[in-house]
Amino acid sequence: MLLIYTHKITHRFSYIMRHMFTTILGIEVSYTTKVEDFIKHTGPKITYTKQPLQNEFFVRSNDLLFEQGINDLQIHISDWEGSPCFFSTGERSNLPFDIFSASFYLLSRYEEYLPHVKDMHGRFPPKESLAFQNGFLDKPVVDIWAQKLLFLLKEKFEDLEHKPRNYQYTSIVDVSSSHCFAYRGFLRGISGLLYDVGSLKLGRVVDRISVWAKLKRDPYDNFLELVELHKQNKVRGMFFFQFAEYSTYDKNVSPNNNKFKYLIKSVADYDKVSLSCSYSSFNDIGLLKEEKKNLSDVIHRSVSSSRMRYNRVDIPETYRNLIEAGFTDDYTMGYTHEIGYRAGTCTPFYFYDIPLEVQQPIKIHPFAVHDYGLLKYRNRKEAFSAVEKLYLETKRVKGKFITVFSNELIGGESKLNWKNLYSSILKRVHV
Repeated sequence: MLLIYTHKITHRFSYIMRHMFTTILGIEVSYTTKVEDFIKHTGPKITYTKQPLQNEFFVRSNDLLFEQGINDLQIHISDWEGSPCFFSTGERSNLPFDIFSASFYLLSRYEEYLPHVKDMHGRFPPKESLAFQNGFLDKPVVDIWAQKLLFLLKEKFEDLEHKPRNYQYTSIVDVSSSHCFAYRGFLRGISGLLYDVGSLKLGRVVDRISVWAKLKRDPYDNFLELVELHKQNKVRGMFFFQFAEYSTYDKNVSPNNNKFKYLIKSVADYDKVSLSCSYSSFNDIGLLKEEKKNLSDVIHRSVSSSRMRYNRVDIPETYRNLIEAGFTDDYTMGYTHEIGYRAGTCTPFYFYDIPLEVQQPIKIHPFAVHDYGLLKYRNRKEAFSAVEKLYLETKRVKGKFITVFSNELIGGESKLNWKNLYSSILKRVHV
């Protein structure tokens, strides 16, 4: 067991130490504020405070883990053997940076509590982030720092025991519109047809009528094909279905449609089905609970995982609402139009609520790729290379690689040829 001495054990301190050592590195760890207990310990040990006690492994602490609330922090990014890092520690420290405070800053989304201008959907813009501004959004820096720490610890403590973890991949299919033309009701169907005619979208007019006449399959209805792709590549797939009434930003098939319900039940026989929370439920806990219950009633099993519409996260309120609604896992942590690691990690972590100074009982599963973030690439080869780079970064630290694709884009036509791109990605990243 690794023993850590510090001058004060706070919720922040125990939260990040547990995540870094136990979750990422697989090292059993305990803490003490008693010098005599630390000195008596004969196994591996670390001092995390302002001054070393003896000749032990020493990391000079930043004040962040011993503070409360949000403060104005001065952050300067430096290079640590090819990796960006911050909160430098000085020459006497065995680590040149306080990676524990730096990791807490990123995982807690500290910067999202600071003043910033939200976008039209109330989201934190990626360009406001420390990672984007300093060019490390494409690196899971928290996991990289943890691996560097492990290397140095094993150099000093040859008998240090740790449990290695394995790389994992999860493919998320986000279903906010299960069908483009089918099952949408008479009024919505006719309105859509008239709009297409008025806009001279003759191709859509032909497709719409062909689907209605059952001469061709709805372009968004590719679920069995996606399930088969997951099966062929031995991929863990998750389908997040929106199960909500029609609104300005929620335009899926009605949850009362029996064919839509049958589709969801069919997919649930092969892959895990979870809830894509509606736009309308963002600040409505009652509606959130209702959507969760209604979906659960369809698949006849509990629904514990969520994704917010348009990746809307308002920290900390969103996670508090999800907890109150009974969710235990969330897959919204990432950016829609930028690929990379929003929280600086490829390891699932529990949400730390800074205003309450407590670890909340909801696990956040950060995704690295959202299909809309690939639209900026000129062709399929460029998009594939961008995804592959993130995959290799994740695999190098044996993290969890999560991608988010929608049945809409996969079923649509574009320069990227989404269906082929998705298939190629599955073949590359599943191992």
